[in-house]
Amino acid sequence: MSTQTKALILFSGGQDSATCLAWALDKFDNVETLGFDYGQRHDIEMTCRKDVLESFKSEFPQWAEKIGRDHIVDLSALGAISETSLTREQEIKMNQAGLPDTFVPGRNLIFLNFAAAVGYRRGITALVAGMCEADFSGYPDCRKETLDAQMQAISLGMDKPFTLDTPLMHISKAGAWQLAERLGGAGLIDLIRVKTHTCYKGERGQLRDWGYGCGSCPACELRAKGWSEYAGL
Repeated sequence: MSTQTKALILFSGGQDSATCLAWALDKFDNVETLGFDYGQRHDIEMTCRKDVLESFKSEFPQWAEKIGRDHIVDLSALGAISETSLTREQEIKMNQAGLPDTFVPGRNLIFLNFAAAVGYRRGITALVAGMCEADFSGYPDCRKETLDAQMQAISLGMDKPFTLDTPLMHISKAGAWQLAERLGGAGLIDLIRVKTHTCYKGERGQLRDWGYGCGSCPACELRAKGWSEYAGL
């Protein structure tokens, strides 16, 4: 008799986490989702993640029965100590380290610690997340080296072998669209394009070829560039 496999995915409701959710549902028998409310400057992300989850359940019956409990963790303290354009009403600019000030220091490290704590309680040691170092804004906490070190510390600290799958780590944004198409066909592409949210400014007014967004922030630029390459435009 085979043992049921379970995973806990860090799920924001954006393009990357939606693609990773499809990947996890294709691989695991049961997938629980985890979102973080960390004092984002807009609440679009938290609203969209609910819509995306419901759409996965209604539009992909083969995955619906695999989607387990959804968890939300209040990390408002992170927003309170982070003076970034994701947590403050300020224009996006480059900081002294050469990174866009959408970088929230320590965010992914904190997310993984809390994910492991939730997983420990739920009997889940396989984590899934959408970090990528192939086509991104240069955030140091997205690098595989960083994540490997963090997972080693988590496994030691929990006295249990936790794992982290990052399906997008070495593929471009165009590759993420291609992966989504392989996993869920045109239906998943349309769900990601229309339902997910990536824009740092929280813009949902205009639907573009690649989805909603301001079109000028770093997240929109990466998403639009990936779509253009994927669609052959």
